[in-house]
Amino acid sequence: MTPDAVVRLVAARCLTYPDERLYEELPLLRRALSEMPGELAGFLDHVGRTPLLDLAAHYTDTFDTRNRRCLYLTWWTDGDTRRRGLSLVAVKRTYREHGLVFDSDELPDFLPAALEFAARHEEPGTALLQEHRAGLELLRLALAAAGTPYLRVLEAVCGTLPGPSPRTKEEAKALARSGPPRELVGLEPLGPGVELPWPTVNRAERTPV
Repeated sequence: MTPDAVVRLVAARCLTYPDERLYEELPLLRRALSEMPGELAGFLDHVGRTPLLDLAAHYTDTFDTRNRRCLYLTWWTDGDTRRRGLSLVAVKRTYREHGLVFDSDELPDFLPAALEFAARHEEPGTALLQEHRAGLELLRLALAAAGTPYLRVLEAVCGTLPGPSPRTKEEAKALARSGPPRELVGLEPLGPGVELPWPTVNRAERTPV
């Protein structure tokens, strides 16, 4: 497994809703990064110093659409529109083409799921992340503005992708405009009242794919 693949797997675990298992796995995650000190290792140190309930509350406060910090990749390009359903089907098709059947309570564009795929199937996984690079970079910039330790995880993820990260929101949005034409609803403010499912939402409450 390449260093980028290891970073993606560890980042996927860090970006999942924190639970007791995360704390139990900290020694394993630290060993995986033992030869790659950096932002991700620093985040694991933060987890080790933070009580579970505090970390879980911070996670919930950090990742939401109202503050424009969303972990669902197609939200950044499609917003809460009908087109998003087609994009979710396309993500599932990508998984299926490489022998993976997505069977989870989460939506297929949930960033930890995409990162795990990109770790195990690096070439198509990198292409998937690159397709959603603008959203990833906008999320990174939003986390930087929020001053959250989760910024370290997004910086590590973006560091596995080719080329430098954009420095501003305008540069990040330009990444989307330079790619295939898309309905870039999610790159503009959606206004109040827009909500998407989160890790604590039951399957029955999720948008069907």
